[in-house]
Amino acid sequence: MNHTRYKCSLLLFLLLAITAIPSFAKVFYSKNEAMELAFGKGTPIESLALFPDPAETAEIQKVAKVTLDSGLFTFYVGKAQGKISGYAAIETSTVRTKPETLMIVLTPEGSLRNVYTLAFHEPPEYQPPERWYSLLSNRALEEMDFNKGVQGIAGATLSTRSAINSVRKVMAIYQILVKPSLKP
Repeated sequence: MNHTRYKCSLLLFLLLAITAIPSFAKVFYSKNEAMELAFGKGTPIESLALFPDPAETAEIQKVAKVTLDSGLFTFYVGKAQGKISGYAAIETSTVRTKPETLMIVLTPEGSLRNVYTLAFHEPPEYQPPERWYSLLSNRALEEMDFNKGVQGIAGATLSTRSAINSVRKVMAIYQILVKPSLKP
């Protein structure tokens, strides 16, 4: 009898412990809201699907200093009065064990304009603040490195490293796949 009571008590405790674990998942913007952030309300947006060949993939990985996990990349192209107003890419990566989704916005020339956190599923104290992302704006791809002036954030080391890798990847894809196609 005591053995059964012990098992029931243990089971009840485990169920309570599992349900008491806090959920940190936070979605900040939907895709439509993100596009408004990137390009403004009512701006026409086109999708640009990119499929790098093996040589382009190798070049992107070399320039970005990251391994690509997909052979398909989508850039969203904002257009105002028939001219390109910028590019946006939505990147999801795993920080520690859970994903973060960032929208990386580039100028028409390929410089970093903004980084927005669309979703963050790690504990909130690991999330880099918007002011940290703003320090990355207008940095050259070669300068997107902790060894070249980018400051990390104590307690958010993995998040900032993941964000830098995502930015480097998007900027490298722009340089290798998009920019050459813009030349007359």
